[in-house]
This record gives sequence, structure tokens and C-alpha cells, in this order.
Amino acid sequence: MVEVSSPPTIESFYKYIAEGKLMGVKCKKCGKVMVPPKPLCENCMAKDLEWIQLKGEGEVISFTIIHVPPTSFASIAPYAVAVVKLDEGPKIPGIVKGVTQPHQLKVGMRVKAIFEQIPSTQAWPQWSRYYFQPI
Repeated sequence: MVEVSSPPTIESFYKYIAEGKLMGVKCKKCGKVMVPPKPLCENCMAKDLEWIQLKGEGEVISFTIIHVPPTSFASIAPYAVAVVKLDEGPKIPGIVKGVTQPHQLKVGMRVKAIFEQIPSTQAWPQWSRYYFQPI
């Protein structure tokens, strides 16, 4: 666990991404882990949450290849987007780097989070991003 004092906000979440950390919040009452953070537990509605650093590794549970992207992502198309079940439990979406064809991904494939800063002209908001890559 990482010692952190900032509140569980999306701004704080992306600040940690910029530092190369995939962070979630864990409910101190029921143990539910949430990514991205929420102000209260989605399981038991408790407000007593703590930041935890996640390994950033997990398993692909669903994916698609984007051929017709939003304008801000046109320069990287085609690209894969997967829903990944992290080893700690939460399911999060993310672009899978280096994958442009369906046969390159499969359900159950292990992936890990990597971190990059997107140039401010390519996306809004201009926050650092996490991506996944096959392990």
C-alpha cells in the first residue's frame, strides 16, 4: 500500500497515473476495491475509504477493435479496447497497445498496465493515461 492523503477524486486518480501508479480505493468496511475512485462504497455506501496501489495486472474479459474512432484518437486507429479484470477485482476498460487485429487478443489473456502522457493536442482532458499491453 502507498501512503497517500489526497481525497478519492478523479483528479487525484489521474495525478497518480502521471506518477506511473494505478490506484484504487478500498472500502474499510466491506473491502470492496473500486477503480476509478468513488466518494462512497458502491457496495455498502460507506464513506470510509483508503487509497491502495494496484499491481496493474489482470485478464482480458472482453475486447473490440476500433476502426472508426473519435477524432482525437484517429491517429492511432485501428486500436484495441479491452475490459480487464484486475487481479484485485475491479474491471476497467483501456486501450491495448500494439494490438490492431482481433487474432492478437483473446479472452483470458494476461495484460499489464503501462503509463504514457498524451500530447495536449491529442485528447481532452490532457491527463496522463494508462494503457494495457500483453504480458
